[in-house]
Amino acid sequence: MNGKILIVGGYGGVGQFIATALSDRFPGQVVVAGRNYQKAQDFAAETNNKVIPAKLDISNIDEVGSLLDDNVALVVMCVDNQDTKFIEQCINRGINYVDISATYELLSRVETLDSKAKEHGSTVLISVGLAPGLTNLLASQCKSVLEEVHNVDIFLFMGMGEVHGESSNQWVLDNLNSKYSVRQSGKEKLVQSFGEYKKTVFPGDAGKRSAFRFNYSDQHTVVKTLGIDSASTWMCFDSAFFTWFFYVEKKLGMLNLLRIPAVKKLYLKLLGSFHMGSDVFILQAVAEGTVDGKPTSYTCSVSGHLEGRITGLVAAEVAEYVFTSTTQPGVFHIEQLFDNPKEFIEGLSKRATDLEYRF
Repeated sequence: MNGKILIVGGYGGVGQFIATALSDRFPGQVVVAGRNYQKAQDFAAETNNKVIPAKLDISNIDEVGSLLDDNVALVVMCVDNQDTKFIEQCINRGINYVDISATYELLSRVETLDSKAKEHGSTVLISVGLAPGLTNLLASQCKSVLEEVHNVDIFLFMGMGEVHGESSNQWVLDNLNSKYSVRQSGKEKLVQSFGEYKKTVFPGDAGKRSAFRFNYSDQHTVVKTLGIDSASTWMCFDSAFFTWFFYVEKKLGMLNLLRIPAVKKLYLKLLGSFHMGSDVFILQAVAEGTVDGKPTSYTCSVSGHLEGRITGLVAAEVAEYVFTSTTQPGVFHIEQLFDNPKEFIEGLSKRATDLEYRF
């Protein structure tokens, strides 16, 4: 494939996994860009210059135009976007675009660009990563097995031993005390993160756990893309103590203190310095529906190590497909473009050999 792959934030934690995977396949065609040019240069040196460093501030129109017009065919976005201006710059040039953002407010705004993307011949992929991403595909796998899916619960078991960047921890805190709506029996229901819990049995040593509501975007997306009446996402940490600790704080109203900047800064510092536990993650979808008119349940799961790494490898898998294939223009969530979730996850396991899946 001709052209370049521009990875915005490509020298960051997740971006490095994407850049390394793609530069192995397309040496000299991958550009890693961000505000800190020195970091981009340092990372390029670590790859034996298989990637090209560049400076980019996505709010600087001149920098954006200059870089995008330099034979860029695909953009992979690894930093938080506050609006859709940069995405629209890509679409207007017919450049394909992949975004690993987990914020539903942004993803829902990107959805509105579908007509523009079709007009300019641009393929835009969102909900790419772990959650959203693989969780959407697990829900899609449930849909492919059951004739009708009435409800799907998505469960996440997250190890606390992995080191995350400040933006990831910021996202967790922003959603820890959030109120949001979920679809239940076709109707909207107002809920709160850590406001209630549900028990599930994870595969392997994790076993039976209580998981708590959390505002992941997958639950908002799959009811639309897969036509499911009810969907909810629940999460727990590998440390049962800290999982229940947040629940108790929620019940006591202490999480309201996160509105105070100094308190939020303290929590960020604690999350950034606390790395006790494992680096294991487990994603599981449990669906209720029918087969041959009879009530049936179905469970599938994916597990592995280092969620940031797997997020990057999912994005690399998606980016390589978009870069090398003729894809339909428009805006798609991952489960809309990859309609064979089992095949995608099996292919991903070739990149991440420690990945385990159960269908």
